[in-house]
Amino acid sequence: MTEADDALVLKSRGGDRAAFEELVRRTARLLYTRAYLETGDVHRAEDLVQETFLIAWRSIRQVKEPGGFRAWLLSVLHSAMIDSLRRESRRKRKPRNSNPAALDEAMLRVADTAPNPVESAQQREQRERALSILRSLPDEYRQVLMLRYLAGADYETIARQLALTNGSLRGLLHRGLAMLRSQMEQSNPNEKSSHE
Repeated sequence: MTEADDALVLKSRGGDRAAFEELVRRTARLLYTRAYLETGDVHRAEDLVQETFLIAWRSIRQVKEPGGFRAWLLSVLHSAMIDSLRRESRRKRKPRNSNPAALDEAMLRVADTAPNPVESAQQREQRERALSILRSLPDEYRQVLMLRYLAGADYETIARQLALTNGSLRGLLHRGLAMLRSQMEQSNPNEKSSHE
């Protein structure tokens, strides 16, 4: 029998690193899916999750109700995303000093190894369209699809994290995928006709 999240939160508030590490294992996929859904960028989502856990460890004593740990953790993630956007905005406003010769050399290396620009653009466009549609789905479908197909969580993990039975989880996944496919086909009628 694994220890309840509430008990782990209480231990973590007392400085128990092992208890906090277990909380990290139990919530990492949930945070990652939320961060990826918001950013659409694997590396940025991973960085945000790491930053969230660092902040959470430093401020775990702020959690007054252990049962609300996951909601609190998601709010920490939200704050980390806002802070990241602010930092990025400040960086974009600063002028960069560049070396034209190094830039030309770097561009030649990229051109040699980059995939076909048309294919790359099509893949990026399709990924953005799928993420946009995924964001528009009702929360119950969005969460299970993100955890299963983007975070790679198994059925048992998803069921435990979202407090679902195996049957209800499978039903949500099936209906969610059907909704996603239907909306993808509606958003790109050319793709539908090319399969016929």
